[in-house]
Amino acid sequence: MASPLSLRWGVGRRQSVSQMGERREAEKALRQALVRACHRLAELGLTHGSSGNVSVRRDGGLFITASGASLSTLGEDDVVAMRQDGSWRGAARPSTEWRLHRDLLAARPEIAAVVHTHSTYATALSCLRAPIPPFHYMIAVAGGSDIPCAEYATFGTEALSQAALRALEGRMACLLANHGVVVLGGDLDEAVARAYEVEILAKQYAIVRSIGAPVLLDAEEMDRVARLFAGYGRHRRAEDESDGR
Repeated sequence: MASPLSLRWGVGRRQSVSQMGERREAEKALRQALVRACHRLAELGLTHGSSGNVSVRRDGGLFITASGASLSTLGEDDVVAMRQDGSWRGAARPSTEWRLHRDLLAARPEIAAVVHTHSTYATALSCLRAPIPPFHYMIAVAGGSDIPCAEYATFGTEALSQAALRALEGRMACLLANHGVVVLGGDLDEAVARAYEVEILAKQYAIVRSIGAPVLLDAEEMDRVARLFAGYGRHRRAEDESDGR
């Protein structure tokens, strides 16, 4: 007859194996979600060639796209698992912008995904080294009354991640001077959707500037918009929750 100790050990081992399996499945699902997000960015025309990189939070670190990978053809093997200390496992190397992603995820616990692209209009405006002002109320999608522009720093450096952190205080998107744009999200879908919205706003602002000087919305109006945005979609979510969705 087995002793109580051996029985407890057997149960514990089965639970441990089960937990490991669940973790592997969760990480596989995250990898697949990251791949889908990258393909969606390409479909939306926000990336070209090997430009741009995406990350998502995972236990103990993050998943990030591999260095030199094309987002339009990205596969699960092009997703790199990184630890918070900057180490990684696997044959592929992480994106050269891994510091930017790691530092943003570490500093902003409310987010779970980071999207960085060189989308055409946002990148063009980043070369002006100026924020996108409140020419349209949808600027509030970035979390405030403008879309800031981070100071210039060489790509892949700690200086760049620190510049982005400063520009993103109280914001969910910012331009990177002479470089591109970085966008945050509560999940991958939100980050991708916000990246698309920011590019549309950048295009609209570039067009307006070619016509003349836009009339900007004042701080009072942008505060009003922010309050409306805060409640947007809550009714729909409440209905979904009551229906068990």
